[in-house]
Amino acid sequence: MASKAPRPPPPPPVPPVRTIGGHQTVFGDTYHAFLRMPWWAALTSIVVFYLSLNAIFALGYFLGGGVLHAKPHSFADAFFFSVQTMGTVGYGAMYPTSTFANVLVVCESVTSLMVTALSTGLIFTKFSQSNARVVFARHAVIGPMNGVPTLMLRLGNQRTNRILEAMCRLVMLRTEKTDEGVTFYRMVDVPLARERSPAMSRSWTAMHVITKDSPLYGQTPETLKKLEVELLLTLVGVDDTSLQPVHAQMTYDHSALVWGARYADVLSEDSEGILTLDLRKFHDVVMTSPTADFPYPEPDPH
Repeated sequence: MASKAPRPPPPPPVPPVRTIGGHQTVFGDTYHAFLRMPWWAALTSIVVFYLSLNAIFALGYFLGGGVLHAKPHSFADAFFFSVQTMGTVGYGAMYPTSTFANVLVVCESVTSLMVTALSTGLIFTKFSQSNARVVFARHAVIGPMNGVPTLMLRLGNQRTNRILEAMCRLVMLRTEKTDEGVTFYRMVDVPLARERSPAMSRSWTAMHVITKDSPLYGQTPETLKKLEVELLLTLVGVDDTSLQPVHAQMTYDHSALVWGARYADVLSEDSEGILTLDLRKFHDVVMTSPTADFPYPEPDPH
């Protein structure tokens, strides 16, 4: 008889790949790094860059002088004049009088045009990005489905909209050795029972039936650990609100697989026929009973 199991602890994160020896560029990936930043970090970086640029021009006004009504030897007044110039405020209380100060104002005005255009473009691009708010279950489960061992991976849409023409793909990565003794990482496609959904609204459980043709056939937790198996699940589709493509992915290593289990039901119907989606159970699993066709492997004592 199936019994509800306590929620398994989150699996350890898959470590990233560190690249060494490649061609390094200082500003080559700044644009992509900015788009990948959270909003607070992106806005903070723009503010810091803007204030730093004003401080540089303020240092020029402070050392060169030529700004009328600015207090002598006052870096604060030089900084405030720089901010007024770069922001095209022009209060008129302070203005350049020397050739050096006027040249510096021209340089700052040109710089201000480029910085404003660049900042506007970056913020608009980041704002117009359509990111999928897709949640993946913390664990993948392997249990019987209609008496057949099946790998199940649950994902859901956290927004109230739909992802049109959603398509899931599952790939298994494992280490192999050639006859020459060379170790390499192989990617094996893992076919799903259903890879495409016309419209994904809330929850979707991707399933792979483990038959004799499956790369998981005959595997155990120990063999998966030995092969350093990782499962990469990807989702691509079109956001029905912005009509822009969205994508998401999740990687499960061998320790994130729960054998002899299925996901807890998150949909229920009351007496009035109203469906309720309980996302509090999204990561819960329910233990299942072994069958003759699928005797559960013994867990690794270590």
